[in-house]
Amino acid sequence: MPAPLIEKTRHRIEHGGRVWEVDVFDGANAGLVVAEIELPSEDADLELPAWVGAEVTDDRRYLNANLVAHPFSEWR
Repeated sequence: MPAPLIEKTRHRIEHGGRVWEVDVFDGANAGLVVAEIELPSEDADLELPAWVGAEVTDDRRYLNANLVAHPFSEWR
């Protein structure tokens, strides 16, 4: 049996001199959009775009393995 898939399209968006990776999910996780940025250090200056929402770094629901087991469509 093939492994379950995470369906998403990744976009790279430049803002404030940095590149954000924005994942737009499909399938069972449709409606979920996650933005990620790699910083050179934890205390690096960061200008947040107006379209950035809540910080979810420490929320384990957003890990790919958990999105397979408990998709976004079931969170409501």
